[in-house]
Amino acid sequence: MNKTELVAKMAESADLTKAEAARALKSFEETVAEAMKSGDKISIVGFGSFETSSRAARTGRNPQTGKEIQIPAAIVPKFKAGKTLKDSVNS
Repeated sequence: MNKTELVAKMAESADLTKAEAARALKSFEETVAEAMKSGDKISIVGFGSFETSSRAARTGRNPQTGKEIQIPAAIVPKFKAGKTLKDSVNS
């Protein structure tokens, strides 16, 4: 399912127009991104949690040449599915 299909499904199930559903999804994305950018953790009970994690700098290899390269440290987003979501996917 891509973003357009998700917006259409949200609009249908919540009895919204596609434009309203698209604005709601965009607002959700921006809110989560801003919260994660400032280091906050977002927990939606039953669905899951969004948070950031630090990844240390390391040495890697270019698979084409085999030459060593330095991979810089980074802060990466993480999502952990909640129990209700896991159970609904596995049923």
